[in-house]
Amino acid sequence: MTFIEPGLYVRDGFAEGPLAEAALSRAAHAGQLLDDLQERASTLTDGQLRDGVYRALRRFTQEQPPARRVDSLTALIRCGVRIDWPASGRLPCA
Repeated sequence: MTFIEPGLYVRDGFAEGPLAEAALSRAAHAGQLLDDLQERASTLTDGQLRDGVYRALRRFTQEQPPARRVDSLTALIRCGVRIDWPASGRLPCA
């Protein structure tokens, strides 16, 4: 086990601890938001869809996502491309 900082350590190539659990929770919630958006995309305006994608990415990164990434994902969803956002039970570390 390698200690990174309080609340975060690495074991067998995966992050563990409260900080890793929080990141996994954010990833799962962002994935659920994107799934919901994709299900309702045909009923949303372009602005509503873009705002939803922005909120999902912001939830995941906890920062303002780049506008190009938001626009790109919004365009893909609008074209019917399915965006998968898998969130496994463990957070891999490089």
